[in-house]
Amino acid sequence: MKVILIADEPSLGKAGEIVQVKDGFARNYLIPKKKALPATPDNLSRLEQMRKQLEASKAKARQAAETLSAKLEKMDLVFRRQAAGTEKLFGSVTSMDIEKALKEKGIEVDRKRIQLPEPIKQLGEFTVPVKLHPEVTANLRVRVIRA
Repeated sequence: MKVILIADEPSLGKAGEIVQVKDGFARNYLIPKKKALPATPDNLSRLEQMRKQLEASKAKARQAAETLSAKLEKMDLVFRRQAAGTEKLFGSVTSMDIEKALKEKGIEVDRKRIQLPEPIKQLGEFTVPVKLHPEVTANLRVRVIRA
């Protein structure tokens, strides 16, 4: 079955594309979740309008991500943690901690967008990438100091 993607679907393609999928996947998942429309002649004629709207919304989302990226690049988060003599932390600094600190400063970022491969477990200064948009990634400075 051919469908028109309404939302980006990582395994299939980007919004606005026409893709061939199995009938059950389209009927049971894509169409009920409003991620796709059947590729009927009516929907194909509406595709051009949808593409224009999608391009406008993508441009707006990218602009917002770039603005937020500029804010994050200037920001410096400081965490006070207890540490042993070898500068190893008794706890750790996780993406949840970073999300909470950003929320306290008035910036809403989902913790899944904070690309911290593993929790920070030592004192020092670190650069943590934050993926705000598929094309925009901000580098956030995180300092962990002794409490």
